[in-house]
Amino acid sequence: MQNRDKYGIYLHIPYCRARCRYCDFYTAPGARGVPREYVEALKRELRRPHPAPDTLYFGGGTPALLTPAQAAELIAAAGPRPGAEITLEANPDAVTPETLAGFRAAGVTRLSFGVQSARDSQLRTLGRLHTAAGAARALAWAREAGFPELCGDIMLALPGYTRAEFDETLALLAEGGCTHISAYLLKIEPGTAFAARPPAGLPDPDAAADFYLYAVDRLEAAGYRQYEISNFARPGHEGRHNLLYWNCLDYQGIGPAAHSCVGGVRRFWPGDTAGFIAGTAREEEEGRCDAEDFLLMQLRLTHGLDMAEYQARGGAPFTAAQQTFLRQCQAHGYAVWDGRTLRLTPAGMVVQNAILEELI
Repeated sequence: MQNRDKYGIYLHIPYCRARCRYCDFYTAPGARGVPREYVEALKRELRRPHPAPDTLYFGGGTPALLTPAQAAELIAAAGPRPGAEITLEANPDAVTPETLAGFRAAGVTRLSFGVQSARDSQLRTLGRLHTAAGAARALAWAREAGFPELCGDIMLALPGYTRAEFDETLALLAEGGCTHISAYLLKIEPGTAFAARPPAGLPDPDAAADFYLYAVDRLEAAGYRQYEISNFARPGHEGRHNLLYWNCLDYQGIGPAAHSCVGGVRRFWPGDTAGFIAGTAREEEEGRCDAEDFLLMQLRLTHGLDMAEYQARGGAPFTAAQQTFLRQCQAHGYAVWDGRTLRLTPAGMVVQNAILEELI
């Protein structure tokens, strides 16, 4: 059984200097940083009663546009437990040695850099503002600032993608001291610049799947153990906050477009920065987190779905037809199924949606 006493807080910092061409997250212009009134609005919500969090996550947007003093205020307002994991997402172009030292002094324990690629031409295609050399500098500054956890993102199956590009990006992150790497396929989301004008040279689905499986192998060989579809870590450096999501434990999201699940009830804030600052926006209920949600989330993780926990949450045992299907998946190398635990292999994670259609 999972430890259901764990609790996390997510703070959404929507401000960005520029919007990337693939991004469909809720953002707002932030060339001048994070407004004082937005920080006060977050603090207002943090004053509401809540358990001391085990994890605190600054997501965005570009949370590194906060000043270290603002981050310190918000950390103090959240009141994390001793030893809490405190993560701040950052773009390499948005940090300096001074701000990184300030974030570390404020209590941030984990930096997550959106690096994406080690090729400058690719970064320009994506609309990123940093360069590969800039990413390497930011990682060096973060090491000098003393962060115990450094994370880097790699985007796979980009236009004209090659295995060599992946290898170069992995080397940049590994040599930069990353303890955790997220590697995920580019998706063209509705409403993005790429959706309006798709870039040329995108790999087809089969080629994209091959890049994913290559990435899994290369990351494992480099000492980054896969623990979730897109997440890999050196042993003991898994992201504790996101594990709350995937294990269907309690987390409170604060800020426009932030989502929560507390006590089995899912809620979200409307995407309305002005309303959030003014205090007129309110969280809306989205539904309950049920056994189906648990199944969906657990099959993202390499440890898989524990049937006893699934049934304790109200899930029905798999039917004879479903068990036959799972045995076929196992025979083809997509899953491991022993009647007590179901877990997907990397090949199975590629076709996860097709497997889920048979189980829900």
